[in-house]
Amino acid sequence: MLYYIFQYLENEFNLTGASVFQFITFRAASAFILSLLISMIFGKKIINFLRRQQVGETVRDLGLDGQAQKSGTPTMGGIIIILATLIPVLLLAKLENIYIIILLITTLWMGVIGFTDDYIKVFKKDKGGLKGKFKVLGQVGLGVIVGAMLYFHPDVTIKEQLPLAEQTIQENGKKKVFGDAHKSTKTTVPFLKDNELDYAKALSFLGDGYRKYGWVVFIFVVVFIVTGISNGANLTDGIDGLAAGTSAIMVIALAIFAWVSGNIIFADYLDVMYIPKSGEMTVFIFAFAGALIGFLWYNTFPAQVFMGDTGSLTIGGIIAVIAIAIRKELLLPILAGVFVIENLSVILQVSYFKYTKKKFGEGRRIFKMSPIHHHYQKSGFHESKIVTRFWIVGILLAVFAMVTLKLR
Repeated sequence: MLYYIFQYLENEFNLTGASVFQFITFRAASAFILSLLISMIFGKKIINFLRRQQVGETVRDLGLDGQAQKSGTPTMGGIIIILATLIPVLLLAKLENIYIIILLITTLWMGVIGFTDDYIKVFKKDKGGLKGKFKVLGQVGLGVIVGAMLYFHPDVTIKEQLPLAEQTIQENGKKKVFGDAHKSTKTTVPFLKDNELDYAKALSFLGDGYRKYGWVVFIFVVVFIVTGISNGANLTDGIDGLAAGTSAIMVIALAIFAWVSGNIIFADYLDVMYIPKSGEMTVFIFAFAGALIGFLWYNTFPAQVFMGDTGSLTIGGIIAVIAIAIRKELLLPILAGVFVIENLSVILQVSYFKYTKKKFGEGRRIFKMSPIHHHYQKSGFHESKIVTRFWIVGILLAVFAMVTLKLR
């Protein structure tokens, strides 16, 4: 909104300073500050409101230290993250940008699913919340919508670097130049020099016309990633500050990737895929990062509020969609390594328990408890130490992911 107001003032009245809103970096920085202030100032008011409404967490007895004290802590605090993200975005971003539209849909869609789950738990007194099949159906539905928009919308394109003739190289000193914007199912593969993978080639066995069915593979990949990462974020939200802190680290790294991918100068310099108009996502991502950090003010140990599924599912969905939109989804096993490890710990625990129960008549466990952060709690580590160390691991993974820009 403010972007359009100042654009009008600049065009009609030549207002001094209004042109600063044309710069993504200025609007991204403003979005970060505004979201941080909203989440910290109004966050307390929302927490007090949730407490008055008796929207308290019902904690299951898992035999963990300090667990009983958490009972009654306000949940559904993900509302703080969502509002603190959406308000700056609506004020400062270009709302006609297709990537901003996709992220707004993602935020609201996953927010509704998470809110419904929390509502059933709190007000219907059903600890199971929304049935798993409905959660998965919602995640799959979002994946289909996002995948279809990214594949079919005319504004979602890439520009590839094309080799130049020897004479042209001698004239301008460059070996490559960006070609025209075009639709593509290509993505970026880390560590490889020729680091592009075309999803459509998975259907090459169909013959010459296989590319027109490339959307099937692309949407399937989007669904898989959105479902996996959102569930990973949900599992990570088990102790105070863990999900919000690790997510903030991932999001800041994604902001750098988005800005580079949407800036033709840096995309050329770093030899990465240039994605026109994707740089606008930086405004959304910085607003999201500010909201997460502001939420941490109240969520670190001892937590005054829990994000609930309203927050965790939304966080995972947003991170997945950003990575897919900037064609960096294959970096998620590194960048979102904490989410992946949490997911794997549950899968391994359940699979091994079922296997040993079938083979030996008694289920056995790999970990003392899953997700893995509970294993460390059972091992006697204080949750603050676990969270801090997971943050450090998250920072190392984020740095390693960014290094892949040049490490090939």
